[in-house]
Amino acid sequence: MRSLYTLIFLLLGFSGFAQTGQITGQVLTADGKAAENVSVGVKGRAIGTMSDHEGKFTIQKIKVGKYTLVASFVGLKSQEQSVEVTEGQTVNVSFMLQETSSQLDEVVVRSAQNPYHSNQVSSTLRINEPILETPQNIQVITGKVLQIQQVTTMNDGVIRNISGATRLEHWGDLYARINMRGSRASAFRNGMNVTSSWGPLTEDMSVVDHIEFVKGPAGFMMSNGEPAGMYNVVTKRPTGVTKGEASLLLGSYDMYRASADLDGKLSDKVWYRFNVMGQTKNSFRAYEFNNRYSIAPVISYKVDDRTTLTAEYIYQHVKMSDVGSYYSFAKAGYAVLPRDFTLLDPGLDPTYVDDHNLTLNVQHQLSKNWKLTAQASYFNYKQKGSSLWPATGTEPDSAGNLIRSVGIWDASNVSKFGQVFVNGEEQTGFIHHRILGGLDLGNKEYLADWGQSHILDSAGTFNVYRPTYGSPKYGYSQFDRSKSLAQRAGIYGTVTQTYTALYLQDELGFLDNRIRLTLAGRYTYVKDNAYNTFTTGKRFTPRVGLSISIDPQTTVYGLYDQTFVPQTGLIRNGGTVKPISGNNLEAGVKRDWFGGKWNTSLSVYRILKNNQLSPDPTNVANETYVLQLGQTQTEGIEFDLKGEILPGLSLVANYALTDSKITKQTSEANVGDKVAGYAKHVANAWLSYQAPKGVLKGLGLSAGFSYQGDRTTWSWFAANQRALPNYFRLDGGVFWEKEHITITANVFNILDKYLYSGSAYASYYYWQAEPGRNSRMGITYKF
Repeated sequence: MRSLYTLIFLLLGFSGFAQTGQITGQVLTADGKAAENVSVGVKGRAIGTMSDHEGKFTIQKIKVGKYTLVASFVGLKSQEQSVEVTEGQTVNVSFMLQETSSQLDEVVVRSAQNPYHSNQVSSTLRINEPILETPQNIQVITGKVLQIQQVTTMNDGVIRNISGATRLEHWGDLYARINMRGSRASAFRNGMNVTSSWGPLTEDMSVVDHIEFVKGPAGFMMSNGEPAGMYNVVTKRPTGVTKGEASLLLGSYDMYRASADLDGKLSDKVWYRFNVMGQTKNSFRAYEFNNRYSIAPVISYKVDDRTTLTAEYIYQHVKMSDVGSYYSFAKAGYAVLPRDFTLLDPGLDPTYVDDHNLTLNVQHQLSKNWKLTAQASYFNYKQKGSSLWPATGTEPDSAGNLIRSVGIWDASNVSKFGQVFVNGEEQTGFIHHRILGGLDLGNKEYLADWGQSHILDSAGTFNVYRPTYGSPKYGYSQFDRSKSLAQRAGIYGTVTQTYTALYLQDELGFLDNRIRLTLAGRYTYVKDNAYNTFTTGKRFTPRVGLSISIDPQTTVYGLYDQTFVPQTGLIRNGGTVKPISGNNLEAGVKRDWFGGKWNTSLSVYRILKNNQLSPDPTNVANETYVLQLGQTQTEGIEFDLKGEILPGLSLVANYALTDSKITKQTSEANVGDKVAGYAKHVANAWLSYQAPKGVLKGLGLSAGFSYQGDRTTWSWFAANQRALPNYFRLDGGVFWEKEHITITANVFNILDKYLYSGSAYASYYYWQAEPGRNSRMGITYKF
């Protein structure tokens, strides 16, 4: 490492010998209006940018010489112009597209039918470079993909678009617990780490613009988080273009859903976005329902040409049946009960959730090369409900007798975040710098009352093989809520975390930015309190990455990153939970094909992780004890393909091979034992074809599958542990799009398979089943 730094400083010593200029310009449509998001780059070089909302672009620090500038937009013919850059001068270039602004809108709509690949990430990820040049595996699920697949929440098929991602059971449709690379992926919203032991509330897709998955540690993106990586939910913001859409979605099990999205501007300075959604939905299980509505207004104010202030408020309300309704229990094993079995009794009170999120964001252009971003966000989650489970000290017997118990689950999850960071680009001699530095602050507090329970049945009055509902032996629960939640939660229902992080990253570009060396570091200080167990931690973690452009379409990369995650939990014997530490080694190759119409990425990695937590398999009812493993090693290969592979034919496909095992022994686990919560083989594909012309123009067909092989369970140490069977689901649909109307219909689980996930628990088994064959049909009108 010392020799590497020496080389860098030697290179910096030649800074006085380079001669550079810059290229600026504007892209206009045939009717003289600005063309946004047009790619402008130097032919044969990995140098370029995108036109902004005014159609303007700037490419800085270009070496003196003659070049060919290329302007391209998916679905349009590329245009080229010759330019000559002279020392210290600015070359101005204009491109005029052949299409008018309305025709360009049609191209945008047409190309958006297959938008499976994006080479840009949101500003909330803080990196200011194309994904192709980033030394890490980053995948983007665009909003149009979510719409075509009729995804409504994070739990509703999102992960089929990402290699190696799986969803663990236990939270139903209340929370999304996504695992990849052998452990939990941290949950982010607009760049803020909202991960908690019980949350966040799964986002409704009506407020979501797109979702970004970052594989492996990413210290410059997260203040603290698992080495598996993160997913960042990016919400809808104003675009400055006046447009809107209204949608209606109908589906099996009495699903009725309506939403509207209004986007526009009140003036050149004031832009707005307003999303609203309402949904009622029952289930294939009796008495189960999940009704929601959301409201999300956003206002952006352009203070001047350099400063923009954005205020966003998201409110989500949920009224749903007791979350225990998702579970099935039996002594004999998995899936021995009908798929539609439920413990739920129709007289149980529903669970209510009110989720508020207010965010203020300021972006200020310090200069042509430097930008300052600051944002603060407040999250307030309130829950009033209960959780259904076998009574403490009892279990389903071999005859199927079970005593149901309802435990109170009132909760509050309040989080506050503050972020300030700067992005900049500079040229020192022949070295191009992309610099990022910033500060992260966060405070999270979770309160829960799990201290009250009510038994519904006496021995022998409820049998899982012959269930009866409507008149439990001991009636329904009447919980005491006369005291405040803080009083009821006390010290043993409280989890808090505060953290501060500083980070700095410099990406040094050599040979016209064809070779990029990333040097970064993060200092993190965290204080945790879990159920009256206090821990603190502080550590500096480095990051080194190398990315090389073989040609403008192909990049190879390597990455070394460390992770440090103070964590909370209760160990049954009273021991102290240690922080997670570890490192990630990764290498890969990325390529854009046929002008960026489709993209492939291949990566291999190894993650060493110390002190990983796993649920204690002897937990009963609402116990939350954990086991602390010694060291785990996760190795894998990931492949992703996205885009339009032929005119009208688009494909998203991925495969991941994951192997996660214990490499250092503890009192609970042996070397070589598998780590809970992953599948060794995960493969997904979604193929879509839309006729581009002729009498069938606009008509499309789609089909996809999801496969998981060699699945581990949520917990892996119970004496009666059984492996889960392989998982295979086939889906398909038809859609039609013409002018302002889109109609989409999908059938899920076409083969009507009994699909589930679960685990051994104490001396019995639990599992959560998915619906059998079901369908949805939606219509969207754009205006």
